[in-house]
Amino acid sequence: MPIPHPNGDYAITAMYSVPDDAWYLELDLVAGQRNLVTAIVPDEDPGREPTVCFNPHEGHLDIPYGVMHWFMGQVEEEIRTSRAWMRLRPELVEVIHQLRQEYLGVIDDDAFPHVLAEVRSAVPEADLPAVLAAAFGRKPDGTIMDHLQALRPADD
Repeated sequence: MPIPHPNGDYAITAMYSVPDDAWYLELDLVAGQRNLVTAIVPDEDPGREPTVCFNPHEGHLDIPYGVMHWFMGQVEEEIRTSRAWMRLRPELVEVIHQLRQEYLGVIDDDAFPHVLAEVRSAVPEADLPAVLAAAFGRKPDGTIMDHLQALRPADD
């Protein structure tokens, strides 16, 4: 479902690309359904930076400052939520990245105790909640976190 700009002339379409492990936010001109700008926000690989690309096939088009400001605000929010775990200490980011690659962000209840022991041996106890939340969306007791809790960085 596109997110319309208040003036109604522009909208943002957000979609996830599984092959790219990234969120795509597209700024479109509603009239004519023209894609103008695409922001790409990788959420799995801390080595990949978010990027913004202008559609080369559209030629020159003036986009009002207010619209670009609104679009970039949406991109900033996506970066904040999708990449919050990447702001942790580098050694924790590496552990989380490895866990996400190995388990694809999902772990069943039966495997959780084994993985918890593995993670406990790799990170300090104080960092356990942040690592488990970022890697699996779980608390140290194994319960599933709600979506907003899992997105909140540990230092908030």
